[in-house]
Amino acid sequence: MKTYLRFLKFLKPHLLIFIAAIFCMVISSILSGMSLGIIVPITDNILGNKSIHIPQGLPGFLKGFVTYVNSLPKWELLNKIAILIIIIFLIKSIFLFLQSYLINDVSQSVTRDVRDRLYEKFISFSLDFYTKSHTGKIVSRIIYDIGMLQGALTEAMTDLIFQSIQLVVYLVIALYIKMHYSIPWGVVFISLVLWPIIAYFVIRIGRRVKTLGKAAQEKMGELSTTIHESISGIRILKAFSMEERELDKFRRENRMLYRMLMKSIKRTEVVGPLTEFIGIACAVTVLWFGGREVVKGEIDAGAFMAFLGALLSLLKPLKKLSRTHLINQQAHSVMVRVFEILDKEPTVKEKEGAVTLPTINRSISFNNVRFKYDAEYILEDINLEIKPGDVIALVGPTGTGKTTLLNLLPRFYDTTHGNIKIDGIDIRDVTLKSLRDQIGIVTQEPILFHDSVFANVSYGKPNAPFDEVIESCKAAYCHDFIMKMEKGYDTYIGDRGVRLSGGERQRLAIARAILKNPPILILDEATSQLDSESERLVQDAIDKLMHGRTVFVIAHRLSTIRNVSKIVVLDKGKICGIGTHESLLENNELYRRLYEKQFR
Repeated sequence: MKTYLRFLKFLKPHLLIFIAAIFCMVISSILSGMSLGIIVPITDNILGNKSIHIPQGLPGFLKGFVTYVNSLPKWELLNKIAILIIIIFLIKSIFLFLQSYLINDVSQSVTRDVRDRLYEKFISFSLDFYTKSHTGKIVSRIIYDIGMLQGALTEAMTDLIFQSIQLVVYLVIALYIKMHYSIPWGVVFISLVLWPIIAYFVIRIGRRVKTLGKAAQEKMGELSTTIHESISGIRILKAFSMEERELDKFRRENRMLYRMLMKSIKRTEVVGPLTEFIGIACAVTVLWFGGREVVKGEIDAGAFMAFLGALLSLLKPLKKLSRTHLINQQAHSVMVRVFEILDKEPTVKEKEGAVTLPTINRSISFNNVRFKYDAEYILEDINLEIKPGDVIALVGPTGTGKTTLLNLLPRFYDTTHGNIKIDGIDIRDVTLKSLRDQIGIVTQEPILFHDSVFANVSYGKPNAPFDEVIESCKAAYCHDFIMKMEKGYDTYIGDRGVRLSGGERQRLAIARAILKNPPILILDEATSQLDSESERLVQDAIDKLMHGRTVFVIAHRLSTIRNVSKIVVLDKGKICGIGTHESLLENNELYRRLYEKQFR
């Protein structure tokens, strides 16, 4: 219940529309009750050829109305009832449409808001969240889970309110008739047996549906992960001829999901027929006992038919509410998963009262920095002092923490111990935007989006003039191949730039960094994907880009860093040497071993 109440807060911005929908439900339910009341004059006056019985205790205005109906000729009464029925159902149909439209508007709006909140939360998380999460499961939560929630909101919210109102209306009518037309308590008691029997089965089934719903959502996340991995790795999949294996894996998971869903559907769908059967059994029993009283003349025929009609009308709300309970059990699992994400806090957060970071003009310092992902330290005792304009190369064996160290500078992660300062200001005291605006990154595997060339290059500077984008592309030596494309800078490059070669993707990423024009630049072996000719051209562009900037280079090929101002050698997460290429060759065994291994 706590989860439901918390979720209802999403309704607050749409409360007026929600109230309007409830108003329409009340009106249409009252009109349904009125249509049921027409049974009495039709049965007694028109078909039974006798006046409607006026019981004791009937309110004055109803007595006057019944007296008026009794005074009308049968043909005139029939004509008026026919017109009244058409008017009632016309107005009822209008309000039914309005209630459905308005409740759909509310459910779609709430779904949109929840999806916005989820996406906002996902992109606020630090990189450590994504190292432990599957992309497919994240997509599944945003798309599949919220899709289920939308269905629950539309169907369950409508039925929960509308059918509850209908239930109250028909119950009031049944009790009113019982009070004023001497319906025996025995008949009423038989009717009340219906409620606990239905409730027992619905609650039992609902618990199982809730468990199955949660398992199905988890399995859908795994299926989404399988699809995402297969598509993103389609080249490797085909290169190793693994189509059959991946297809078998997908089929197994897909069939497991199918079985879970069918178990849930079986339990959900059995409730409707079961409720209807129990209800009809009670109604037939009432008909048998009540019919005997009508034959004896103890009960008015029209009143009994209206009472029986009210009881039969209770079946639909009971049936719908039973199904609504099961849908709500499935929705509860979704709500729990949604709140799991919304309650999770990013590990890297902007400090309250954070200041804007001025442009670097003195130094960047790493002071006793230590960092660990889980229990094991990846970096220990890192102390570095970098002056503006320095070009710092990080070298060392694979897995020694080079990329991790530079991920600390833009606060993709926070240090476990120690701090990083820019011009004496701890980077945890400044806004994330002002910090990251000063840092440009070109990774070993360039990240491009399924968008136009122009949009990809201007990603870090969306309002950049077209001329600036062209100049950046010329500086990165990619203008010529762009102009050979079918639509030039408006050409869409496919998912992750699939329509481009590795070298072309890398040059676009470098053009993006050139356009951003940051004072601090991080290059993660930015020329590794280029052929010899492209590498020479782009290295020239990078040399120009480096001028007047503080640059960090993660170097795997030592031939590219001979002329940097300082080389930092890392081994097992610790600095084991700092110096120039020549001094390290002479004095650092690890650097010398790495160099000789590459050039042997």
